Amino acid sequence: MLRTDRQFADLLHLAKAKRIPVHIEPPPVFDRLVPSGHHQGVIALIAAKFYDTTEQILEQAKTRGEPPFLVLLDGVEDPHNLGAVLRTAEAAGVHGVFIPERRAVGLTSVVAKVSAGALDHISVGRVGNLIRLIQSLKETGLWVYGLDPQANKLHTDIDLTGPIALVLGGEGEGIRSSVLGECDDRIRIRMQGRVQSLNVSAAAAVALFEVVRQRRGGAV
Repeated sequence: MLRTDRQFADLLHLAKAKRIPVHIEPPPVFDRLVPSGHHQGVIALIAAKFYDTTEQILEQAKTRGEPPFLVLLDGVEDPHNLGAVLRTAEAAGVHGVFIPERRAVGLTSVVAKVSAGALDHISVGRVGNLIRLIQSLKETGLWVYGLDPQANKLHTDIDLTGPIALVLGGEGEGIRSSVLGECDDRIRIRMQGRVQSLNVSAAAAVALFEVVRQRRGGAV
């Protein structure tokens, strides 16, 4: 939306009532998204699939007779990274991936393409407040671990066979301190070289398949 004046008041009110995020963007952004210029000051971005609720995702784990295995992404803005994480998560048997409504990419056509079909087979939830989600998950018995390069514990030192949620941060800043503070513990991936962090999709692959290894009794 270009602005929030009277001309757009009704539309803004309807969007908020439906909990649809609204972003005010400058004209250059509109020109990039709609090169033809036929937008009348409003552009709607529709997700490539419907989002699932937390209850629906946890019910899937229960139906499969497995302890919940969730991924929470804090501020992943690159659609290629999100698509890659979804592809890895589906391959690892993750029951659901959660993304925040703001400061994060949604389920765009690019995300769907990069996921290489995984988006059709994995549940994705979108929440207004990641901290509240973490608190809610902990109340239901999940242990929540944040992947933090500065953590003392290695991801291989933690028992990941029970009900868990892994939190991964976005490009650049990683997990916000307020979100890290809600996690039960922090874990890191051992780095052997001079580079001390991985791209979020690479970190997801390493961490998620450690969960797979542990849940298969250590089998590779």
